[in-house]
Amino acid sequence: MTEQTSGRRVVTNMSLSIDGRYAKTDPLDMSWVLPYAVTDVARDHMVSLFEPATTALLGRVNAEGFLGFWPTVIGMEGADPRDEAFAKWLVDTDKVVLSSTLTEAPWERTTIVDNPTVDVVNDLKATEGGDIVVFSSASVIKALLAADQVDRLALMIFPIFLGEGPRLFDEALPATHWTLTSQTTGPAGEIALIYDRNR
Repeated sequence: MTEQTSGRRVVTNMSLSIDGRYAKTDPLDMSWVLPYAVTDVARDHMVSLFEPATTALLGRVNAEGFLGFWPTVIGMEGADPRDEAFAKWLVDTDKVVLSSTLTEAPWERTTIVDNPTVDVVNDLKATEGGDIVVFSSASVIKALLAADQVDRLALMIFPIFLGEGPRLFDEALPATHWTLTSQTTGPAGEIALIYDRNR
């Protein structure tokens, strides 16, 4: 494992197609993700990311989607225990939502912040706690990658070409080096990858 220079790691996670896209042209169309998101590899990947984390950092759109859906999984008949564990963690953990339009949080244990992503993360890293994890908030992850503030980059690669839609990795990202610390391949061709930033 890579040594960390500060107490709290910034961990980001995103699901990608082979051609590097995190969404279709219609970002609400998640049909391409669903067959792979429910595999053992994908579920175990999520568990490995949320268990060491004590703060979830979310963009507004992602927060509305996550916090509208995941609490309904708690107590759901037939729910996978790993999904229910993630749902409970999301409800119980501290959440920071980046938004310039929300004025108050409609969710418990949530702080709304209208500041640049980099400043918010610097403030969080100055506090005590576990990992600061960003699940699937592309705008937040892009800002952190551009500022070289990601300590652990987690990716789920799904065996599909979307052909169109936004990409996670933009031009002109800073040149950085990473160490592959975990790689798991599932029977459907899905791959869970975890890279730690070399500093």
